Amino acid sequence: MNGSFSRTALLLGDDGLARLAASRVLVAGIGGVGSYAVEALTRAGVGRLTLVDSDTIHPSNINRQLHALTTTVGQPKVKVMAERLLQINPSLQVIPLQELITPDNVPVLLASGYDLVLDAIDTFGAKLALLQNCVERQIPVISSMGAAGKLDPSRIKISDIADSQGCRLARKLRKELRRGGVSNGVTVIYSDEPCSLERLGEPETEGDRRPLGTISYLPATFGLFMASAAIKRLLG
Repeated sequence: MNGSFSRTALLLGDDGLARLAASRVLVAGIGGVGSYAVEALTRAGVGRLTLVDSDTIHPSNINRQLHALTTTVGQPKVKVMAERLLQINPSLQVIPLQELITPDNVPVLLASGYDLVLDAIDTFGAKLALLQNCVERQIPVISSMGAAGKLDPSRIKISDIADSQGCRLARKLRKELRRGGVSNGVTVIYSDEPCSLERLGEPETEGDRRPLGTISYLPATFGLFMASAAIKRLLG
């Protein structure tokens, strides 16, 4: 082990560090939550990562996304993130996939086999399909609920989705997962902080997707909570 992970080895032991180095993790969505989660995993010594996101970096990402700089606007998120991670750990095996996740391609994405999946995507249909497929394939999955419209990091919690409370997205997912025969087995990162519609913002024009109001530290904290849960799971 090189000196980069010497402090981690003191905490986890050489066996724990070796276990992380051998782990294969897929991270779906490399935005405000996913970018911080995947960097924390890399700095902890996770050795094999697949990054999936179809988007490029926009100026509106700069307030909360780790890879978003004035110099990276317009570049693919997965490409910029992969390059950044390799500067942290040149031995990292990282696969950047600039691909839109849909209900149709989720089975193909999961076919390679992973020790863990992190879900940080915000498209409901794709999110639901990813969670359902992970449970059916018995792949452990940790899913981020909505970080938009929130300000209080002390309200962030980790639980099984069956035990989550006060999160509208988790409630909606619970309902749809139950219809598909899934009642538990999905770890979620969520906030029970009440969220007014005013904080979320309004559509710019009729039919546009609502631009969500966010603050710099909340998605980052979600991502770090996600990395914490992931590392504990990978270490058993």
